Amino acid sequence: MLLPGPVPQGGHVTRSAVIVNPSKVVDLDERRREICAALAAANWPEPLWLETTPDDPGCGMAVQAVAEGVDVVLACGGDGTVMAVASVLAGTGIALALIPSGTGNLLATNFGITRDVRAALDVAISGARRRIDVGVVEGADTVTGHPGTFTVMAGMGFDAAMVGETPDDRKRRFGWVAYVVSGLRNLHRRRMPLRIRLDGGRWMHRRASSVLVANVGRLQGGIPLLPDAAPDDGWLDVAVLTPRDITDWAQLAWGVVLRWGRTPRLETFRARRVEVLTSRAEPRELDGDVVAPARRLMAEIVPGALLLCVPAERG
Repeated sequence: MLLPGPVPQGGHVTRSAVIVNPSKVVDLDERRREICAALAAANWPEPLWLETTPDDPGCGMAVQAVAEGVDVVLACGGDGTVMAVASVLAGTGIALALIPSGTGNLLATNFGITRDVRAALDVAISGARRRIDVGVVEGADTVTGHPGTFTVMAGMGFDAAMVGETPDDRKRRFGWVAYVVSGLRNLHRRRMPLRIRLDGGRWMHRRASSVLVANVGRLQGGIPLLPDAAPDDGWLDVAVLTPRDITDWAQLAWGVVLRWGRTPRLETFRARRVEVLTSRAEPRELDGDVVAPARRLMAEIVPGALLLCVPAERG
């Protein structure tokens, strides 16, 4: 079980690490010069520079950073890099800063951190630090043995199939819009017969296209699927999508975008532990990264486990 660590006192940083995914950066040398120059200007020591590999999206690098005694880790990559680093930093009290460089950048988007590198570095250097919750999914361990951790949301069904079928080159070229093509292709996907249980209560039976278990509420493109979700309230917000055809999908989409009082074909719940069981193995994803298909998705919230660098409030 992940446990929250103490919030560091004071703003002095004795050591930092940059964990970068080279495949998400056009000019790696220039990015390194830019980051190191900004940290030096803030009187931060030279950072530990660690690059991810195809076999390790960032977990092993984060373990090394923790062992080196850093105060802050700057994750420069996409959602997969952030998820990997967060899975290690959760519970350590070491702050995570985001330098968005991927396609979705869902955690950064939910906190108003843009792809502007200079602005993101300003948040890391002089922004506030906020404790946020993380979700842990059983049976979704990473390659280094750390639990399947998500900061934004876990999904099963349509959303995971859509993410898994979107080629990396298309994501690099078109950004989050690249998901639209694979999304349209999966609109006729069979719904999942499933059972869902919240906090050990009674089992509810549904036929759903997708189940999303969220820590925050915005999807790619800033779509407010769960506008009441908060990253530090100690709850998981659950969305069960049950459209049967194209018409249902259209009504659901308009309901979400226009924020109707009751969106057709969308049920929402709130819980600290969520269990989903299906009749067949289904695609699953954590923060936009596909994990092994399975017949179950079991997620639990860990309140205040991750210390995140966020924009300072303007007053």
